[in-house]
Order: sequence, then structure tokens, then C-alpha cells
Amino acid sequence: MTDEEEALLVEQVASAYRPPTRAHEELRYHPAWHDLSEAARERAYARGRALRTLEAAVDPDGLSAAARAILARIPG
Repeated sequence: MTDEEEALLVEQVASAYRPPTRAHEELRYHPAWHDLSEAARERAYARGRALRTLEAAVDPDGLSAAARAILARIPG
């Protein structure tokens, strides 16, 4: 895997987006997680934490994109 390919996977994993599943109740890792090395997984984790902090800082309710995605799955 090239550095550019790995960087793209790190960004995909760090984002709040998760591809839909048949059972929408299931929470899971981004599929690209399994293609990353241990070091790249650590970078993706750190990047994701930083992104969630920034997202929450600019959100009127103080919620990150991940928090909004989780809340959207709760009925009612």
C-alpha cells in the first residue's frame, strides 16, 4: 500500500461516516480499519478524536458528527 492510499484510509476511518449495514442497529468499525497497520490505526484514532472535538466545538448543541449519528439511531 502506498503512503497516499494509507492516508486516504486513515481519513475514511477517522470520519464519522460508516457505510450502512443490513441491520442498522449494529455499530461497527469502518471497513477500512482492517486494512490499516497498527501505526495507521493509532493515527486514525487520534485524528478521529481531534475531529470529534472540533465538530462539537462548532455545533450549536455541542455534539460531534458521531454523536449526531448515534442519536439518529435512537427511536423516538
